[in-house]
Amino acid sequence: MKIMSFNTQHCNNYLEQKIDYQIMANAINEVGADIVGLNEMFDQGSEFGKQTEKLAELTGLKYHYFAKACQIGNEGEYGNGFLSRYKIVRAETIPIPDPNPRKYSGYYETRCVLKALLENGVTVLVCHFGLNPDEQENAVKTIIDNLENEKCVLMGDFNIEPDNQLLKPIFEKMVDTSTYFKKKKTSFPSDKPEIKIDYIFVSHDIGVLSADIPEIIASDHRPHIAEVLVR
Repeated sequence: MKIMSFNTQHCNNYLEQKIDYQIMANAINEVGADIVGLNEMFDQGSEFGKQTEKLAELTGLKYHYFAKACQIGNEGEYGNGFLSRYKIVRAETIPIPDPNPRKYSGYYETRCVLKALLENGVTVLVCHFGLNPDEQENAVKTIIDNLENEKCVLMGDFNIEPDNQLLKPIFEKMVDTSTYFKKKKTSFPSDKPEIKIDYIFVSHDIGVLSADIPEIIASDHRPHIAEVLVR
């Protein structure tokens, strides 16, 4: 099974600065992904329409789900998306609690975790962390509370680099597929990546065959991919 984590920046072509569904679909098709976790997607009420559904049509990954994290002004529902070659048995949107009170002066945004069970028995979690440490702490706790012990995949834009201690609980429970990179890889920004903030983790019963961050410039993030064996 080929996994892809992809922050599309609401399907914004990074170099041309315009909404471009085809370049996002091309990136997905190029790596032959079977399941794709999408971050920063618009849906109902947006001038862009249902973006996850549009990418499902263009990629042939017909099973899809959108998880609303928040409403962005008058721009519509905003959150995480999921595309799958496998039938989705059930899916849910799990809110990440907003910090109260807020401990920092930075930008805050309500986030969520998308959780889906596939017909092959794999549970997938897709998330997008906030920018502030208290938001990130809440995201990690929400994820830990919702992980499955077997056949579980976690992916998304965590907005945290790998050496950040906030990620320790996840590293303790799951396998970071980036350990299978042939060399050090970074994901952001896509034209000249300097940091790695995108991840794919799997439970210990899933075998990792390979992992990579391909040199694809579509969104402002390069996609993170992994090929795994699910028994």
